[in-house]
Amino acid sequence: MQITVKKLPNSEVEIEGEIDAEKFESYYSAALKKIGENVKLDGFRPGKVPESVLLSNVPEISILEEMAEMALAEYYPKIIADEKIDAISRPEISIIKLARKNPLGFKIKTAVMPGIKLPDYKKVAKEMISSITDEEKNVEVTPEDVENTVMDIRKSRAPKVNIAEHEHKEGEVHLEPELPEFNDDFVQALGPFENVADFKEKLKANIKLEKENALKEKTRLKIIEKIIDESTLELPEILVNIELDKILYRMESDITQMGLKFEDYLKHLNKTKEDLQKDFRADAEKKAKLALILNEIAKEEKIEADKEQVAQEVAMILEQYKDADPQRAETHAENVLTNEKIFQFLENQ
Repeated sequence: MQITVKKLPNSEVEIEGEIDAEKFESYYSAALKKIGENVKLDGFRPGKVPESVLLSNVPEISILEEMAEMALAEYYPKIIADEKIDAISRPEISIIKLARKNPLGFKIKTAVMPGIKLPDYKKVAKEMISSITDEEKNVEVTPEDVENTVMDIRKSRAPKVNIAEHEHKEGEVHLEPELPEFNDDFVQALGPFENVADFKEKLKANIKLEKENALKEKTRLKIIEKIIDESTLELPEILVNIELDKILYRMESDITQMGLKFEDYLKHLNKTKEDLQKDFRADAEKKAKLALILNEIAKEEKIEADKEQVAQEVAMILEQYKDADPQRAETHAENVLTNEKIFQFLENQ
């Protein structure tokens, strides 16, 4: 079998080659038999049509196409293994020579995992962490933070105002809902709190934790954005499209959960799905680059998710989402936990 591999832009390759005539011809009987299993002819049961009858009722091109499909299904995995091609998409196959007792000529185009040149990511992480000021590190919760959160909670628990019952003939009436009194009974109804003082103490600790997490996320974002900016890679279009599909799927799910139709939402925005794909393309590219770079760091540093933690996470996902696919849940859990370990590794520089 003669094979040539040509690199294309956007991390794609084109494989051109031939399967010799003898090998290609060896698929003839199997291809005819497979076609015969689905041919319906009066007087014959499916799969029981004699070969001579089949040949007079099935165009030769149909047999040749089936032979080509069977041959490439067998040889394509061997080709990418022998040529060390790290394919990440379904192959686009073009047949360029197709005739009995002749070699099968073909071209295959597929996206491949791009080569990635990472910067000194440990140094980048160290610099970003060093840039955090003492003022930023010393997270404080002010009395105002606590009171603002208390007010938000009271507003969320206020009874809804029925405007129809308060219509005024003289003009508009601006109604403020009556806030529930903030006392021991109120906080005890919210959860396991002894009294107002106990609630405020635990609320303060929770606000502090939220601020610390916000600082951690901000620092992680700075680290990874710097690594992305200083990395060199060709981004395969298929990975961008996968991320775009995820963004639009989540968006459509959110809109549907609000009781709206996605088509109506698009009309309201005066946009098409293609417009949204353009709008979110930069975000999708960034997400695709992030996934590739984190995967590369994990390989470099031999970082893997803990199997026991993955199993626990999968159990929680399947408990919460009864219809979830276990394999997908495992992949998701592995990605999340591995990425967390990567960020912890970077933060410890």
